[in-house]
Amino acid sequence: MTIEINATTRKAQGTGASRRLRKSGRTPGIIYGSGDIAIIELDHNELYHKLRQEAFHASVLTLNLEGKKESVQLRDFVMHPFRQQVQHIDFQRVDMKKKMHIKVPLHFLNADIAPGVKTGGGKVSHVMNELEIICLPKDLPAFIEVDLGKLDLGHSIHLADLILPKGVEAAAHGTHTAEAVVATVQIPRGAVEAEAEAEAAAAAAASAAAATAAAPAAAAPAKEAKK
Repeated sequence: MTIEINATTRKAQGTGASRRLRKSGRTPGIIYGSGDIAIIELDHNELYHKLRQEAFHASVLTLNLEGKKESVQLRDFVMHPFRQQVQHIDFQRVDMKKKMHIKVPLHFLNADIAPGVKTGGGKVSHVMNELEIICLPKDLPAFIEVDLGKLDLGHSIHLADLILPKGVEAAAHGTHTAEAVVATVQIPRGAVEAEAEAEAAAAAAASAAAATAAAPAAAAPAKEAKK
């Protein structure tokens, strides 16, 4: 699926010009990479709705700049602190012959049938929600699937367990990349606390019962002495 977005060349620059641009429903941005930097502006509503699409963040996009189309990827954007307004956006040109570094979302499957969840009462914890990969633009996946269907309680899925599409490799995640944890099934904290409280209550009850049983035995010699 090709995602296309429209832009026009931005003529006025500077803080004041950008402020006026935003008030008129436009968003300032730039395109950089090979070639000259292009100063652009985009329709805010179109851009805002595109940003709500997961694929827009992890795809090679087609940017239509006044009839000239370029392959780009989203590099950064700035949102207003409390308004639903895109303040600025950056795109980078994509060379279709060079490998790219990009983050793609992880889609977790079969969590509900994982033994650690279905029979063990555990809960899936996502350590990663996206993965940085290296690949040619033509091999870029929209997402990577993580199958949790066989995950037992207390067990984890590691980076080495993922089945990556052809032509895709994981970027380095520290010294032990293959051992990086992607997801795990754990006993919910509330359940652990409830179990600990139940054990403490049982121990207290046992201690109280032992003390009650020992009391008559201690009092018996005193009665005999009185006789």
